[in-house]
Amino acid sequence: MEKVDNSAILGVFAKAPVVGQVKTRLCPPLDFEQATQLYRQILDETIQRFTGQFFTLVICYAGSEDYFSDNYPQLARQPQQGCDLGERMANALQGFLAAGYRQAVLIGSDSPDLPLTHIAQAFDALQQSDVVIAPADDGGYVLIGESTHQPQLFEQMPWSQEGLMPQTKRVLDLHRINWQQLPGWEDIDDAVSLRRLLQRSPGSLSARHVR
Repeated sequence: MEKVDNSAILGVFAKAPVVGQVKTRLCPPLDFEQATQLYRQILDETIQRFTGQFFTLVICYAGSEDYFSDNYPQLARQPQQGCDLGERMANALQGFLAAGYRQAVLIGSDSPDLPLTHIAQAFDALQQSDVVIAPADDGGYVLIGESTHQPQLFEQMPWSQEGLMPQTKRVLDLHRINWQQLPGWEDIDDAVSLRRLLQRSPGSLSARHVR
């Protein structure tokens, strides 16, 4: 990335919405086409929610760039780089900080009702702390941010498993990293979390799409 004067950047980790490759844990009750349509809606709501705010927004994409350049031509985009999720996240955060951002935060593309206040709190926390994390209800996290890069947080971790957050805390304690924890939230991974979205945020565009 080019050097910047801005202090804060939010990266949205996203996949190109290819049928059979996104939100497959929602199948059943959905079929692959329905799951892909829902993913497109969740992705769009996530991106629109955080566009035009006080921070720089960039789409960190996996797969073809065409979908993102066609639908979000006004937004910065960069490919994810790395062999696994941890390496891709580490490379993105390290790249943001190397480009001159002082607070760098990553979220996924599957928390369409994640409050803007979580993002604001994350950037505030990073003015005093090295790391900030918002845990997910499934044992992972929905947000991670850094003001100084901590590569050990992304090495040999149980990605997409319920032990991710506990293991992350152990690494934070082991290396005595100064960090803050935000209130938790939930991403949309399966039928149970989808039903909770309908109950929690019935007015969201993604909930309306499901109904």
